Amino acid sequence: MLSKKHIGVKSILAAIAISVSGMAWSAGDLTQRPERLEPIQLGKLTDTELLDYFMEPKEYTFETGKSYRLKIQASGLKEYAFQAPKFFESIYIRKVEAGGVEIKGVGLTELEFEDKGEAEIFFVPIRPGEFPFYIKGHEERGMTGVFKVE
Repeated sequence: MLSKKHIGVKSILAAIAISVSGMAWSAGDLTQRPERLEPIQLGKLTDTELLDYFMEPKEYTFETGKSYRLKIQASGLKEYAFQAPKFFESIYIRKVEAGGVEIKGVGLTELEFEDKGEAEIFFVPIRPGEFPFYIKGHEERGMTGVFKVE
């Protein structure tokens, strides 16, 4: 039969084991040091061409639980309405920075660029899957892509 002293020691050891195992699963503060991704370029003006339906890159791969920052840069050659509805529902959005303003909220529907500009999304993917992104009204011109979350 175990004494109260043994039961107390076992309880403390169990609590430490649970605490340590919980720390092993934790990746730390997910809002710190997000991985900076290659920006999405919307439209492009070269010395010889006006590429108003240009969009690159068109594919990204993310890991759930990892912090990222994605900049979207619009050339101003057209109005661009960046949408990724299922992806926006499947990420934790820490903030969006645009025009010297930090926007903190729980959801995002669209980033609309009426002129030249950029916006940066700070986020953590929380659900795996493949999620399309596109420029509303310009999908048939090839302005589509996919976010893959593993």
